[in-house]
Amino acid sequence: MEEKKKKKFEMPHTYIILIIFAMVMAVMTYVVPAGEYIRVADPATGRQVIDPESFHYVENDPVTPFEFIKAYPEGMNKAANVTLFVFITGGSFGIIMETGSVNKALGRLALGMRGKEKLLIPLVIFIFSLGGATFGMWEEMIPFIPLGVVLARSVGYDAMVGAAMIITGAACGFSSGWMNPFTTGIAQGIAELPLFSGIGYRLIIWISLVVVTSLYIMRYAAKVKKNPELSIIADIEREEANNKMDLDHLETMGTRDYLVLATFVGGMGVMVYGVSKYGWFLTEIGAIFLTMGALCGLFAGNNPSKVASQFVAGAKGICFGALVAGVARAAVVIMESGSIIDTAVYGLSGLIGDLPPALAAAAMYWVQIGMDFVINSGSGQAAATMPIMVPIADVLGITRQTAVLCFQFGDSFTNAFWPTAGTLMACLGIAKISYDRWLKFFIPLIGIWFVMASGFCAYAAATQWGPF
Repeated sequence: MEEKKKKKFEMPHTYIILIIFAMVMAVMTYVVPAGEYIRVADPATGRQVIDPESFHYVENDPVTPFEFIKAYPEGMNKAANVTLFVFITGGSFGIIMETGSVNKALGRLALGMRGKEKLLIPLVIFIFSLGGATFGMWEEMIPFIPLGVVLARSVGYDAMVGAAMIITGAACGFSSGWMNPFTTGIAQGIAELPLFSGIGYRLIIWISLVVVTSLYIMRYAAKVKKNPELSIIADIEREEANNKMDLDHLETMGTRDYLVLATFVGGMGVMVYGVSKYGWFLTEIGAIFLTMGALCGLFAGNNPSKVASQFVAGAKGICFGALVAGVARAAVVIMESGSIIDTAVYGLSGLIGDLPPALAAAAMYWVQIGMDFVINSGSGQAAATMPIMVPIADVLGITRQTAVLCFQFGDSFTNAFWPTAGTLMACLGIAKISYDRWLKFFIPLIGIWFVMASGFCAYAAATQWGPF
């Protein structure tokens, strides 16, 4: 009698993983005491910040089964700006990619780098880390994921390399944040530090992270190029085999192609200028992409009806990536409804009170990692945690500059890890990479990042990195 084959464990769908997380948070609202801090207006910035001495327990209000279900449409509503942005950029890219002009240009770039493919990885990582370090690029990287995937495949890598170059590059820059107004600027303002002070040490951190990350991805990319079956997403790459470019038989570029590319590059330039000069965010960037997509379609010779059909097809193709941000937000909605977020902040901050300064600094970093699970917004996490971390740092003899660094690391790295990070899930959805595959690729790297960050924080505490 033949033995029944054991069923191989399969990782649940990303939505199921997120629902399980939300269910755990719902159960926690019955177990964890509800608590609140009083929010007050910061005289310097006008932002609502926590009064660190005001924590108090309140009556428990656990999430009911119906409230659990309602958390999903509420999460969709709260993540609507990201969801709509992904739909708009996905639809616009659908139009642009259908022209074929971008693929032709990327093919020529890939051909020019033949034999030097490895240089592509540190170059892309450096560019996106620069965006993360200066104007806080994170959500803004979403539209670049399709281009990264196409470029990586064109030189013999896989979609994982294409997505990882962009995601980890932005994370490296975001973590050092040597001129990031949304994290470093706000946190230093709350800590009453000079704006962007300590830039020298942050530049060292930035370069170190870019080098280590580039080497990690280059090692994986070399394995995939040598043997495509070693790709973590080999099955997906086989399905996409027909979509890969043949660099030996590239199509000729015509006048329409150059016109489309000029529109695309010009639109990107306007976007970067608007983000850096006027603080544009998702709405304004979405408007640029919508205009850029429509013009590219028309310049390619398509009639308006065909352009509209291409937009719908492009938006349909990234439906998973667009909706996942709202599904991920449900867990946070549940924690807010049960009033356990402030309790988590209070409890985690209390764990580090009796540690020596160097260990306390590393522990502050790990506390911030926990906070990033429930507060993915960099500026939001700064407003919630820095009013608590600054007094703790003062009591323990740790410089406020070190407390800011702990916040930066805790906020940035796990934005590329936690399943509650809507931008990450949107990027993976667009690249057609499941969350479990991403973890298999990314966990060793984030482990390296964690060790590096802990060391950077401990060194800052030991050397009394300042000015204060």
